[in-house]
Amino acid sequence: MFKGSIRNKLIVLLLIATIVPFGTSIVITYYHTTESLKIQAIKENSNLLYQGKVNLESYINELNGLTLSLYNNPGFINFLRDPQKANNYQAVEATRNVISTILYAEENIKRVNIAISKEDRMITASKRSTVIFSKKWSNTNQEYFIKAKESPSNMYLEPIHKIKEPDDKKPKNVITLHRSLVNIPSDEVLAYISLEFSPDQITNISRNLYTKDNEEFYIVSPEGELIYRSFDESEGGSYNQKWIEWVTKTNKENGTVEWKEGAFNGVMIYDQLSQNSGGWYLVKRVPYTTLYESAFNVAKINIMFGVIGLALVILATLFISFRITSPIRILLQYIEQVEKGNLKVRFRSFGNDEIGYLGDRFKQMIDKINDLINREYKLQLENKTNQLKVLQSQVNPHFLYNALQSIGTAALKNQVPQIYSSVTHLSKIMRYSMNMEEGMVPLLKEIDHTKAYLLLQKERFGDQLQFSFELDEEAMMLPVPKMILQPIVENYFKHGFDAREKTGEIKIVCRQDEFFLDIFVEDNGTGVAEARLDEIHGSLVNDRIGQKGEETNIGLKNVYVRLKLYYGARAYLKLRNLEHGGLIVSIKLPKRMEGGQDESDNCG
Repeated sequence: MFKGSIRNKLIVLLLIATIVPFGTSIVITYYHTTESLKIQAIKENSNLLYQGKVNLESYINELNGLTLSLYNNPGFINFLRDPQKANNYQAVEATRNVISTILYAEENIKRVNIAISKEDRMITASKRSTVIFSKKWSNTNQEYFIKAKESPSNMYLEPIHKIKEPDDKKPKNVITLHRSLVNIPSDEVLAYISLEFSPDQITNISRNLYTKDNEEFYIVSPEGELIYRSFDESEGGSYNQKWIEWVTKTNKENGTVEWKEGAFNGVMIYDQLSQNSGGWYLVKRVPYTTLYESAFNVAKINIMFGVIGLALVILATLFISFRITSPIRILLQYIEQVEKGNLKVRFRSFGNDEIGYLGDRFKQMIDKINDLINREYKLQLENKTNQLKVLQSQVNPHFLYNALQSIGTAALKNQVPQIYSSVTHLSKIMRYSMNMEEGMVPLLKEIDHTKAYLLLQKERFGDQLQFSFELDEEAMMLPVPKMILQPIVENYFKHGFDAREKTGEIKIVCRQDEFFLDIFVEDNGTGVAEARLDEIHGSLVNDRIGQKGEETNIGLKNVYVRLKLYYGARAYLKLRNLEHGGLIVSIKLPKRMEGGQDESDNCG
């Protein structure tokens, strides 16, 4: 009825006026914040990579400078030009000094190798051995010597590989710097020097360029080989050849690209070392979840304050709407009472505005209607009362007397529609109870019959009686034995209801599950003594009709016997006192009758 009410419209209007701007503000703020964070993060990471690039270039140039320092030793260069003088003590000693100087110039250098081109000779030195002169050098590094020779800077960095010295228990990771020593000013290669150094310093520099667990960092050679990565193989990660191939083939020394592949979705920032420093690529990959974490937090805060603001708006809306629409709703409630036949409605004035004027005119209209009823329909009320008295020969005279007396009294004091309603309820009861052709009926019919009975009792007791139904609409068409509810309700009026003590309340609940239908009749009456309750249960189970107590439980017994006839042991009827006073009668019925026959087959 109130779906289109002023109050609901006002609430919806104010909510829309609040939610739409606020929601739009959150969305715009979120996207603006994420874009700002993205730009700021790219700038910060680009600067960080540049600083890492400078540090790595400085370190590699330091190692590269050690190899270039050989040109400053004429004795060593002359030795390379004419290795036949190797038996010259001074030349050999000068060579030893040069190699030792390079070996101990940097703590991460593990081994120095010099391959002499003319004589195919090898000079090797490590921190665990002296300088060793070999007559022949292997072709293991031939590939890297060629790359060093062809490089514009005569230098090539071999990616991480393993070496094992005699005293080592397991191989160690090293990076090798290969340089071709040229007989300047000609292009003749005198020898190749290889510095094998630990990647510890590169690792230390790299660890300052990323946040562990949140970002990925890589160092990649121009050939696409991995020099460093920020996670171990056991930790997984995004080591995928596609993005490495993209980075190595790009023509830019640095830049940024959005990348989505597999589990990674974010921004990839890269920078390249100079060719004189090996041309390595520094690549940092930042997922959007990390990049936008601050934006998520800001959005959460905005939403939290928005919810608080929305709650305040709702409270304000309800307050305003109640102040404006409450008089109208009260007036509608009184109109509903008039529709039900209560023309004795009285209410205080709503004020001096339009709504107050409407309320005053409504009261005047009701008074005129009462006068018309008292003058024009008094005779018809008397006739209706006489017609109802005829029914006394067909139903319980005591009940019918009280019901008709209530109907007559209400008719004289109120109006014709109430008489019509009462007579209708009574006729339904008579028609339903006297129809002997029906054994099973839909639950809806049984509820309607009980409701008609309660409405007649309501006419008798007025405000001293309240009743309610709590029904499962999907269960209304389930078949049940006829006349199982009204006798239980009637029992309440015979033994548990006393209008002089308090307002009587009765509640009927019907609900179902997959296999059973449950019906509860609950009242606030005087209840039943425990001893008497045991006696009633015994009477139901042991078929003791006709003994003491027959008059008080014959209705229950009749219901119980019919339940057993229809359902056998699968149905039950129980009585239990409530803790707060009153009695509850529980009926449990299977949805299928005993023997598998569907109950709906027996519906009249």
